[in-house]
Amino acid sequence: MKKLFIVAITALGFTFAAQAQEDGTIGGFEQGDVFIEGTLGFGSTNDKNTDEKSNGFNFTPKVGFLLNDDFALGAQLDFRSSKTEVGGTDTSEISGFGAGVFGRYYFLDLGQRFKTYTELGFAYNSAEDKLADVKANGFGAGLDLGLNYFVKENIALTFTLDNLVGYSSTKLDVSGAKASSEFNFGIGEVNNPFGGTANFGILFVF
Repeated sequence: MKKLFIVAITALGFTFAAQAQEDGTIGGFEQGDVFIEGTLGFGSTNDKNTDEKSNGFNFTPKVGFLLNDDFALGAQLDFRSSKTEVGGTDTSEISGFGAGVFGRYYFLDLGQRFKTYTELGFAYNSAEDKLADVKANGFGAGLDLGLNYFVKENIALTFTLDNLVGYSSTKLDVSGAKASSEFNFGIGEVNNPFGGTANFGILFVF
C-alpha cells in the first residue's frame, strides 16, 4: 500500500509538471491570496525480532490567508489512525482528531517554482484506543519545514516534514489522571536525519 501511494503521488507530480511545461505558467503568492491545502502521510513498521507490526496514516486539510507575499495565517484539522499487532493479534487501534491554527513564513525561493517555508502550529488533540477503551486529550505545538512546487499558476505540490521541534501535553480521560508532557527536537534519527514525519499533498491558490 505504501508503494502504491508513493507511485500515485509521483505520477500526479509528473502529470502536473508536463501540463505546466506546455502552458509555461509559473505560480506564487500575493497579498490577499487564500489557499486550501491537504497533506497525507503514511508509515509502517515490521519488527521481526518481536513479531510486532504497525501502520498508520494522517490527513491534514488546511486553509490559509496571505498577509503579504511571505506570511500566512490559517486554520487546520488533523485526522489520524494507527494499528499495532503482535504475533498476529491486534494490540491497539487508535484514532485521533485535532484542530488548530498556524503561521507560515516563506523564506526562500528555489528557482521560479519552488517555495520553501517554515510553519509554527498550535492544536488541540484527542485520541481513542478502541481496543483498550482508553481516551486522551491534550494540546501541542510544532515547528514544520515544507516545500511548495508550483506546477500551474494556482496549483502546487506540497512536501512537509512535521514536528522538527515539538511540544505536547496529554491527559488520559479517567478520574485522577495527571497530564504528561513531551518535548522533542527531531534531528539525528536513523531512518530520517531531519526527524519529523514526511507528508505529501496538494495546494490550491484562490
